[in-house]
Amino acid sequence: MRPDIKICGLKTPEAVDRAADRGASHIGFIFFEKSPRNIEPDIAGTLADRVRGRVKSVAVTVDADNDDLDEIIALMRPDILQFHGHESPERLLTVKAVTGLPIMKAFSIRDADDLKRIEPYIGIADRFLFDAKPPVGSDLPGGNGVTFDWRLLRSLDDSVDYMLSGGLNKANIAEALRETGARAIDISSGVESAPGVKDLQMMDEFFAAVAEASRAKPVSGSVK
Repeated sequence: MRPDIKICGLKTPEAVDRAADRGASHIGFIFFEKSPRNIEPDIAGTLADRVRGRVKSVAVTVDADNDDLDEIIALMRPDILQFHGHESPERLLTVKAVTGLPIMKAFSIRDADDLKRIEPYIGIADRFLFDAKPPVGSDLPGGNGVTFDWRLLRSLDDSVDYMLSGGLNKANIAEALRETGARAIDISSGVESAPGVKDLQMMDEFFAAVAEASRAKPVSGSVK
């Protein structure tokens, strides 16, 4: 089966339309000023409205405060909230109770110990997102175009629902799916011609590569 596909960091009508037309399950909008993919909530809402009901929209934040979340939710009306900062389990429980929205919690992975950090969030986060730890000097918690050792994910219990992220592109997606058996994937920089600039042809090529990879079986020892 083809995994869920989230195209993240969208900023233009053309990219949103292409993602939906090619069968993306999720589209992501980033609210983080340091990111080249940063977008204003009202613009994100207009873009999300183009495909509302066809694709789930995800609001990606980094340690956002209550006022920022209130504005994003009011203007964008996201289907899912994604947290890519240092949010505690208690913080996420509060947000879920107040907003009633599903939550995706991102974790940066480099070694097996990093995966242990998800334990307090199991049963709170509706889905996890596993990204690579940023390179030294990067101000971005994600979207850096680097991968991690996907074999680490084989240790996860099958009940842990996650999106695989970090450095995915048309050249490595087949290997990533073979190694992990991931049921959901997230891509941003891998379909960009420049930071923050989605390339429609690269998007087409990525969707084609995922379709081709999905017809192959996971490697022996892979989970799911």
